[in-house]
Amino acid sequence: MSPLSAVLAALRVYAAGVAVMLTQLLRRCRGGFVEPVFPRQPDRVAIVTGGTEGIGLATCRHLARLGMRVIIVANHEANGQEVVRKIKEETLNEKVEFLYCDLGSLRSVREFVCTFKEKKLPLHVLVNNAGVMMVPQNKTVDGFEKHFGLNYLGHFVLTNLLLDTLKASGCPGRSARVVTVSSATHYVGKLDMENLQSSGSYSPHNAYAQSKLALVLFSYHLQKLLAAQGSHVTANVVDPGVVNTNLYKHVFWGTRLFKKLFAWWFFKTVDEGAWTSVYAAVTPDLEGVGGLYLYNEKKTQSLAVTYDLELQEQLWARSCQMTGIVDVTRDVFSG
Repeated sequence: MSPLSAVLAALRVYAAGVAVMLTQLLRRCRGGFVEPVFPRQPDRVAIVTGGTEGIGLATCRHLARLGMRVIIVANHEANGQEVVRKIKEETLNEKVEFLYCDLGSLRSVREFVCTFKEKKLPLHVLVNNAGVMMVPQNKTVDGFEKHFGLNYLGHFVLTNLLLDTLKASGCPGRSARVVTVSSATHYVGKLDMENLQSSGSYSPHNAYAQSKLALVLFSYHLQKLLAAQGSHVTANVVDPGVVNTNLYKHVFWGTRLFKKLFAWWFFKTVDEGAWTSVYAAVTPDLEGVGGLYLYNEKKTQSLAVTYDLELQEQLWARSCQMTGIVDVTRDVFSG
């Protein structure tokens, strides 16, 4: 990628962010964000990745307040245990625990799934929330580009390995749910099937946007497979908006300064950012409904190319090849 292309990629990402911030500012001026009211879920079990900070932590706190058994997944054991203690104290819900998983390691993902399944618990909600943003060029332990490997492939494998438990836990009128967190940056993302690893000249902005675009395509294809199998599991993708979290450490210094000065007005709080994830996880309005892109708790159109069935299938097949997951697409749709 030429220096000019890298600059244009950055400008596209920041332009998408500015558009979202202006929308959020307008909403705040018109009355602000009103916290949705959700029904209690005392008999449900949820897994939330990246649940020790930011939107993930807020999601775990909300679900715990609703009475759910919440399993917080992250790659920092000490921090995880402290988060569990605080959530239990704040929500008076003792059904909160931490399990270690490094989504940048497929071995760690598989070990986590084994640990979870040994507990013999049902699984009603899986929130694929964890992620990195615009980090310097780096690879996961499996050799994948960091954004694509952690943000996307880690969740791709995690979801596939938990599908049997999700299917066994869902029932008519009470489906299990997969909620995947994407971003408005997917609107400026480009999926290069010949270069998913972002090899060559590196742009962290392109890599991040591509990973978020891949998550939308993945969620839509997953919903197609689940529906074709007649399972009581739904898959939706959510856009939290521009949220005041710690993910901005690698962005342009001017953006960090703007965030420090004006986040209180232009950015969502972490709780506001988590509401769409919680909505997708528990609202009766989405019972049995999947394949949606949700923003501010409402159905929204994602990038046009995300509805390309052939591209969805191509990405899924390639992801299976990269991770060793068995691709059931052909069997499902030919049966």
